[in-house]
Amino acid sequence: MCGIFGYVGKNNSAPTIVLDGLKRLEYRGYDSWGVAVVPEGKKESVIVVKKKTGKIGDASVSELPKGTLAFGHTRWATHGGVTDINAHPHLDCTKTIAVIHNGIVENHEELRATLIKKGHTFVSETDTEVIVHLVEEYLKHTKPAPRDAEPAFSKAVQQAFNDLDGLNAIILINTTSHEMVAARNGSPLVVGFGDGENFLASDPAALLPHTKQVHYLEDDEMAIVRDGSIHIFNARTGERVRPRKQLLTWSEKDAEKGKFPYFMLKEMHEQPGLLSEIASESPEQAKALAREIRESDRVYAIGAGTSGNAARAATYLFSDIANYLLNWGIASEFNHRLPIISESSMLIALSQSGETMDLLEVVKKAKDRGIKILSIVNVVGSSLWRMADLTMPIGAGPEKGVASTKAFTSKIAHLLLIAYAMKGDVASGQKLIIRAARSAQKVINSSAVDQIKNLAKALKDVRHMYVIGKGISFPVALECALKIKEISYIHAEGIAAGELKHGPLALVTKGTQCIVIAPNDETYHDVMGSAMELKARGAHVIGLSFKNDEAFDDFIPVMDAGEATIIPNVIVAQLLAYYLTIERGFDPDMPRNLAKSVTVK
Repeated sequence: MCGIFGYVGKNNSAPTIVLDGLKRLEYRGYDSWGVAVVPEGKKESVIVVKKKTGKIGDASVSELPKGTLAFGHTRWATHGGVTDINAHPHLDCTKTIAVIHNGIVENHEELRATLIKKGHTFVSETDTEVIVHLVEEYLKHTKPAPRDAEPAFSKAVQQAFNDLDGLNAIILINTTSHEMVAARNGSPLVVGFGDGENFLASDPAALLPHTKQVHYLEDDEMAIVRDGSIHIFNARTGERVRPRKQLLTWSEKDAEKGKFPYFMLKEMHEQPGLLSEIASESPEQAKALAREIRESDRVYAIGAGTSGNAARAATYLFSDIANYLLNWGIASEFNHRLPIISESSMLIALSQSGETMDLLEVVKKAKDRGIKILSIVNVVGSSLWRMADLTMPIGAGPEKGVASTKAFTSKIAHLLLIAYAMKGDVASGQKLIIRAARSAQKVINSSAVDQIKNLAKALKDVRHMYVIGKGISFPVALECALKIKEISYIHAEGIAAGELKHGPLALVTKGTQCIVIAPNDETYHDVMGSAMELKARGAHVIGLSFKNDEAFDDFIPVMDAGEATIIPNVIVAQLLAYYLTIERGFDPDMPRNLAKSVTVK
């Protein structure tokens, strides 16, 4: 969701450093932004803020004063409309304290009413503003330690944080102490260790130009971040916590677009190479995890959005390959099933960010019950990574396009390897993934892409589209539909081929656009029968298959890769969604109303 970036150091261009950090977090999704700075050498002055609705674009903060302490925020509106006033940072009544915040303060109305009675004036509609006034109020009554005024501020932040209900990450600065004070419960925060300068961010990718040494704040941890030191405490008890430094393995180049106009296109093109890496590097870990799965009573795979589609695909892979029943669920609905799941079960949690709140809530409750957690996650060190008993890194590198691409196909490759390892034949899984990489490379070559571009031009004005699949291709159909609707804003629906006659066929009339996924497996003849039913009712049928057929009005060839054909089929869908979005004049990296990491419920 919202992006956070903070800097404290010796460089007096802190506002520019912060704005550059926010630009690296734009992919998380936002509708307004802001930067606050403590002016250099002016202890009696107020904090200066610039904040605006809309995208950062070519904006600068050159009009802000110089300063060595600054922070900023990209907001995705929850409480209060999308206005300049509601954008973060927010100031207290004296304009000497500022706050940025991710999450939701569930008891904000009660806190606001109390603070108003005490004389505080609110200027925004947000829940966030109560935090800064609460700190202001506590600071009035907090005595500083002898010869040191700084602990008073951090103590006031600690007291305010403990008054907040809900899942929140907060950072505050003031004009009397050269520090950022942060606390986290639920929403992610990462501390970056520099040389004479230190950082705070909501996502480690934003820190790559500055440092690779980080500490991920745990729930209820508080950080006091100064230019020359970082101190971590338990926000509830005040007990000192030793920082757990981790080294980021991503490079700065990994988080840049390079020659590509959009991150999504870059990330799609990275997929063949990633698949080859997984085939060569992950078999031994797949074998170890297969043993753990076999020893569990029952196993459940869960995820949200695209990861939910990967979890559903896993059920087909495990049953078709390993003859093993794997249950699946949508993370946001899985709480209702937890009470009947035994402690000897395993939960496979799938995620790109490792910070999705719907997923983390289930994982926490499952872990409290003693259920073993296996995380397959892209961000090493994320909340999900740290919670899990067993971990498998997706290894896709930074994924900045909001619509997940390479993280999805990499998850599928790992799951396929594990399924083959459970069968005792991981070598066959490796071979299929290598075939899938070759098939994917053929999909993204110039001739195939030109065909997809032409198809996108023809379809750009349609209002509805249906994607048909059966067996392992049903989750492909769901993921294809999700990609189309989330970035091109065309209504698309994934349908199981056998369900057409049970209702959806009523929607098919002359000219209805239908994508039919027909791989070379046991579902082929059934799916082609459904394609003929669609064609008989006037549908325009687009075939994704290993061979052409009279049922197809348009045909996109996809080289057969056995069970791994799911991967190149999905890549075709990703490319079609991307070019539909370009044809319709939208930004594929930042779809409206959506965010990369959904850190609030």
